[in-house]
Amino acid sequence: MPKAPAGALSFAMVAGEASGDLLAGLLIQGLHGRWPQARGMGIGGPRMQAQGFEAWWPHDKLAVRGYVEVLRHYRSIVAIRDQLRQRLLAQPPDVFIGVDAPDFNLDLESKLKAAGVPTVHFVCPSIWAWRPERIEKIRFSVDHMLCIFPFEPALLAQAGVQATYVGHPLAQTIPMHPDRLSARQSLGLDAQRPVVAVLPGSRQSEIEHLTPRFVQAAQIMQRQNSSFQFILPAIPSLQPRIQALVDGQGGVPGLQVLNGQSHAALAACDVTLIASGTATLEAALFKRPMVIGYHMNWLSWQIMKRQQLQPWVGLPNILSEDFVVPEFLQDRCTPEALAQACLSWLSAPDRVDALQSRFQQLHLALQRDTAQISTHALEKVLSR
Repeated sequence: MPKAPAGALSFAMVAGEASGDLLAGLLIQGLHGRWPQARGMGIGGPRMQAQGFEAWWPHDKLAVRGYVEVLRHYRSIVAIRDQLRQRLLAQPPDVFIGVDAPDFNLDLESKLKAAGVPTVHFVCPSIWAWRPERIEKIRFSVDHMLCIFPFEPALLAQAGVQATYVGHPLAQTIPMHPDRLSARQSLGLDAQRPVVAVLPGSRQSEIEHLTPRFVQAAQIMQRQNSSFQFILPAIPSLQPRIQALVDGQGGVPGLQVLNGQSHAALAACDVTLIASGTATLEAALFKRPMVIGYHMNWLSWQIMKRQQLQPWVGLPNILSEDFVVPEFLQDRCTPEALAQACLSWLSAPDRVDALQSRFQQLHLALQRDTAQISTHALEKVLSR
């Protein structure tokens, strides 16, 4: 039986960006199903707060990617982690759940675990893609890993880390057959004209690097076909900055900057121009062809490139072990290349059909009752 009586569970949680907020929000639903009065606190976003989570800091305080960018914010991020650790050690929760954000969470988890707080990490760091040395840090910091990809528990077991494959929550949330027409109607789009979804990322650094390139690519596409409709879903807190970047490039006829609504945008589109990250998996689950682009600070790129273990960066390619969708990284991430790759999808219906069939198989492989499986794993951790 769980250590905490039903209805009395206290849990601390840290989710460091929009994708972590989404995953954590789904997990909190499962916790409340098992422990209806469960109380959560820590760092989180609006989806978590909508479930009653008490966010001591907003999740976007941690939404920084790239080594140079992290260094710029290092002092403030470490200060938040130190304050959070002190609060949690003063009033220990029944369990701590770190959601992604491994550089922040693993250090915090090691201190909490040493103090006797059970630690669970949700989303295994991509040790199979880069930085394999982190397995030692995981073993030292984490009591149990909740894995979203089926091959990860066996990999962790080799290092003595207990883990459970819980499926990917997005595979449950996103319908197997998305309703394109309904999504277009909800966004006020013409059902007969082609739609391109532009997703330049959820972090400030990504948005600064990618939005100008993606907007320029959209301008090239629009010049080739004036019937194109473009939708750019923006995190509400970053919407003004994104709009300013769009305007700074001279805008794009037919482009709407949306307030959130990334899932509606992916459901509605014919193709998406998208930043590497969790959103690429979302696009695959929506069965949409995509062009992956990424650009970052030069020094950050040099460091990351040396640590990469696989030839792919996009999650759909990593999971398929093949370049099923094109990737344009760093110097190759030019507006012209991005535009032409998007246009090539729109002129190749047979290729799109084959991709959608492949993505449907991927969806089925990732579809599990994530909330229930995760809750059962947490019960085992709490009963030790």
